[in-house]
Amino acid sequence: MSRSLRHGALAATAIAFSIVSLSACAAGNNAETLKVRPDNAATSVGTIKVQNVNVITQAEPEAEGPAVVAATLFNDGTEDEVLESITLPGTDVQVKLQAAKGSGPVEIPAGGRVVLGGEGNASAVIDKGREATQDGNVQQIVFKLSRTGDVGLGAGVVPATGYYEDFGPSAQPEAPAATPSATPDAAGSETPEAPAGETPETPGTEESPAAGTEQ
Repeated sequence: MSRSLRHGALAATAIAFSIVSLSACAAGNNAETLKVRPDNAATSVGTIKVQNVNVITQAEPEAEGPAVVAATLFNDGTEDEVLESITLPGTDVQVKLQAAKGSGPVEIPAGGRVVLGGEGNASAVIDKGREATQDGNVQQIVFKLSRTGDVGLGAGVVPATGYYEDFGPSAQPEAPAATPSATPDAAGSETPEAPAGETPETPGTEESPAAGTEQ
């Protein structure tokens, strides 16, 4: 091969390598995979996809109160689905579902999605949060849907801090302070009790005569 041909081949190789490198950098800089995100659980069954699943506890380790299940459920089917229940296998706790609006069921519309957790979204509250889960563990969760059936996966248990703060449970309200049972009168003194067997007189009134006594 002549010197000019060798130089041409090397130049073409260098240009091709540069184009590939620039394309990779451009794709990498904008790629979703390079964004810093928590490692949330996800799975799919049929036309249902369940993503970003976590059990979120109270922010403070010693705080009492509920935990919540946070998740996003997608319905790629042509018919609506209803999220009938969420259970935590291995525990006896109840997960209370609440639609985003009203008291109806949590529905996943055909071609749409439903978000559990966060302001304005549907919710899934675990009343006994500390009894059921511990931070750092993996908790098995089963979503029961009206058409698809059970969709199960393991999800991380995390406190409501940082990224999860806006999706976590509300803190348990503090008990109101005790109020005194006895209330003193306006003058600040108590009415003395009458000695045993006697009835205190009421000022300004006369004592009624005893029965059988003449006036």
